[in-house]
Amino acid sequence: MGNAENNEIAKAFGAVLREARTSRGLTQEELAFSAQVDRTFIYRLESGIRQPTISTIFRLAEALDLSVEFLAGQTQKKYSERIFARA
Repeated sequence: MGNAENNEIAKAFGAVLREARTSRGLTQEELAFSAQVDRTFIYRLESGIRQPTISTIFRLAEALDLSVEFLAGQTQKKYSERIFARA
C-alpha cells in the first residue's frame, strides 16, 4: 500500500469518525475524554492527518457505542466512494 492510498484511508476514517461523533452530539473534547486520548488527536484523526492504532480504534468504538466492525466497514465504504469519485 502506497502513501497516497494510506492518506485516502486516513481521510475516510476521519470522515467516518466525525460523522459518528457529531451524530451523537459529542464535541471532540468529550470524545477524547471518553476514549482517553487528547482532543488534538481527535482533530488530527478527523482531518486525516493521523491514523489510529488498533487499540485506539477499540477505545473510540466503545466511546461512540459502536462496534469496531462498524467503524471499519464504514471506513471501507467511504474509502471506496472517494476512490470511485476520483476515477
